[in-house]
Amino acid sequence: MRASGKLGFLSMGGLAVLGIASIASSQSGPGGLRSGLRGNTPLQEEGPAPRLLPQANTDIREARNYPEQPPVIPHTIEAYQLDSNVNQCLSCHARLRTGESQAPMVSITHFMDRDGQFLASVSPRRYFCVQCHVPQSPVKPAVGNGFVDIDTLLSAAPAPKK
Repeated sequence: MRASGKLGFLSMGGLAVLGIASIASSQSGPGGLRSGLRGNTPLQEEGPAPRLLPQANTDIREARNYPEQPPVIPHTIEAYQLDSNVNQCLSCHARLRTGESQAPMVSITHFMDRDGQFLASVSPRRYFCVQCHVPQSPVKPAVGNGFVDIDTLLSAAPAPKK
């Protein structure tokens, strides 16, 4: 009985291996495995870079979906210089420039060091804006998104009790 248990376990393992192999072979074609997001380029090859799409340039502030979400960039930044020498975002968003530019000032948290001490200028760890803030492009999402924000969840009617 014990030998038949091992045999059954081995045959189940063999079936699993065959199943995985058949899935892999169905997803592969000439040149190897493929992925839906990569198009016809095999996984082990580097495909052509996708075309850059135009960035949204509305200057309309987008609603945030959850607390502490960094705001998105509502305008194009394609020609902005953003490196260790120059941060062109601060030409509008710096504390001294917001009156003239009417752009929102960078958050006070951007002036704190890692120990929570306030600095006179933007902290070096917050200097590269696009680490957290991203421009938007009007594109169709590559995958579906069923995200529901907390306010929508809280406002939904409670389910009837059984």
